[in-house]
Amino acid sequence: MHEELRAALAGLLDGLPPKQAAQAVDRLIANYRGRTPTDAPVLRDRADVAAYAAYRMPATFEAVRAALNAFAARVPDWSPATHVDIGGGTGAATWATAATWEGHHSTVLDWAQPALDLGQELAAKTLPDTTWQRQTIGEGLTVPAGTDLVTVSYVLGELRPEDRHAVVAAAAAAKAVVLIEPGTPDGYLRIREARTQLTEAGLRIVAPCPHSDTCPIVPGEDWCHFSARVSRSSLHRQVKGGSLPYEDEKFSYVAATTLDAIPAPARIVRKPQLRKGQVLLDLCTTDEGLQRTTVTKRHGTDYRKARDASWGDDWS
Repeated sequence: MHEELRAALAGLLDGLPPKQAAQAVDRLIANYRGRTPTDAPVLRDRADVAAYAAYRMPATFEAVRAALNAFAARVPDWSPATHVDIGGGTGAATWATAATWEGHHSTVLDWAQPALDLGQELAAKTLPDTTWQRQTIGEGLTVPAGTDLVTVSYVLGELRPEDRHAVVAAAAAAKAVVLIEPGTPDGYLRIREARTQLTEAGLRIVAPCPHSDTCPIVPGEDWCHFSARVSRSSLHRQVKGGSLPYEDEKFSYVAATTLDAIPAPARIVRKPQLRKGQVLLDLCTTDEGLQRTTVTKRHGTDYRKARDASWGDDWS
């Protein structure tokens, strides 16, 4: 789906002055970072939507796909038949869902009609089994009974607290919920708050946490986040610049479900540190909270596994 998405995005900014696109991106980034909660759509017109799609869709796609893959690994024999993407905008999370599972119907809910229109345009040839529906994202929101999967990506930070609570409550009615926010301290706090709301609604946490108990991180001292590598296209450089051919998208997430799923025994929560003859792993564990484990050559297979391990992987 990565190449299909890139192809769909190609040429999106034709006719839009680069300065206007860059200004739209700057304003949207401020909202993306969660500093301006609102009760109105962040994407206001075609220029906003085109700039957002060109700059943010690839990064959002990779972050959501990473979170969905972590969840899918814990339910290997399950796939959703129905998927609702709350606040899905131009549909990056729907593309990521299609990259994870096949044979489902997606419904994208958003309050910005220009975003829905462009999302439908981009997905027309690749994701035909998708409904694009205008919907207020906040109090009064519901998802259809029996929905298998709900995704909410990079949305909670745009909402007022009462609307944020309503969105998570609506999502909690599904069999599986995956929430993604920016990998900032504030984004983590929103995920942490939503995580508590999901467990209180009766769902169990299966990723990234190896348990459904209280997060062992002390707010203000650290935050749980992960990283996804994103290739920069010429379109990306057009709207925001950057000399490297890639960027690393930092994100926080939680996946919860009513399904019979067992979390991993532990998860790697920082980039593994390679030393001569050893690997240092920072883990979140089922019974011992946060801990650092040193894996050396004498551990044999585990050492080779640790050298190949990545930030965000399961560990057992």
